[in-house]
Amino acid sequence: MDTTSADYYGLVESKLYTSVLADVMDGLGHMNQTLPHDIRPIYDGARVVGRAATMRTVDVDTVPEEPHKLLLELLDTLEPGEVVVCTTGGSMHAAVWGELLSTHARSRGARGAVIEGPTRDSWGIIDMRFPVFASGLTPADSKGRIEVTEIRVPVEVGGVPIRDGDLVVGDQDGCVVVPQEIEGEVVEHALAKVDAEDTVRDLLREGASIRRVFKEHGVL
Repeated sequence: MDTTSADYYGLVESKLYTSVLADVMDGLGHMNQTLPHDIRPIYDGARVVGRAATMRTVDVDTVPEEPHKLLLELLDTLEPGEVVVCTTGGSMHAAVWGELLSTHARSRGARGAVIEGPTRDSWGIIDMRFPVFASGLTPADSKGRIEVTEIRVPVEVGGVPIRDGDLVVGDQDGCVVVPQEIEGEVVEHALAKVDAEDTVRDLLREGASIRRVFKEHGVL
């Protein structure tokens, strides 16, 4: 299957979830792939699966000569299946993302946004059901407060390395990042683990000993 296709993203979104992907990556020795717990979906039921389109911001105290220059460049080069991933270095005093950017991103075929920092216009984003994950909410605009300084470069969010094109998956539990070089193995193992968990769930519903089930199947 084409791993940049809507069918592939739909398969991952419908069959897998962040905790099973995190478990598989732990088993492969990649134990730092979960984004900070405060990066949450801004509405219940939001799910996102797609390729990271990265950007980095810094705090500013004046309006640049060309405000939002690199942000707009990234937005106008978004490809179908991408997810905007923004690192702010933990800054929380203004929102780099909002409803109009979500509207544009969706029109480009983007599948969501993951923001290390606050977003705004949550009412509009929720109404359009565009999956945005963020560290909080604020009405403060980024103009004169935050500026994008780099796009499509390796970034870190809460110490998790993310490269442009890595697979980003988010749901009610939070977000994980699957590096491209292990993605095929991770997805294959995660699909198998989901099948095993379905078997274990049925056994536990029937009242089986959890110790025996774990010994036989190695799944909890």
